[in-house]
Formats: sequence, C-alpha cells, structure tokens
Amino acid sequence: MKKQIIENIKKLININPEDSIEINPNYLEYFDEEELLDIQKKLEFKKENISKLSVDYLDEIYEKTKKDEI
Repeated sequence: MKKQIIENIKKLININPEDSIEINPNYLEYFDEEELLDIQKKLEFKKENISKLSVDYLDEIYEKTKKDEI
C-alpha cells in the first residue's frame, strides 16, 4: 500500500510526463501511510484547483496594479 501511495505522489508531482521524478526512498520511509495519504490528498486538491488558485492570484495582482495606476 505504501509503495502505491508513493507512486501516486510521484505522478501528482510530475508536471511533464516525459520527466522522471525520483524521491529519496529514505526520506519517504520516514512517513507512515496516513501521512503519505495526507500528502497525496493535498497534492490532488492543489492539482484540481490550480486554475482557480491561479485566477485568484492573477486577479489579486491585477487589482494591485490597477491601484498603482490611479
């Protein structure tokens, strides 16, 4: 189970399918399954919501630049 979660995390981190993501296995052994699942869920959430987060951020920047012009 732990190996599968780690593979899922690698896939979520990888932006370019042609790239290979290597995570230090010693580092990952530090985490238990529950912690790895939490990492996986957070990455899934970010990946699903990246466009909304980007739009919100861009809107914020736009509003700041708009204020600077006045």
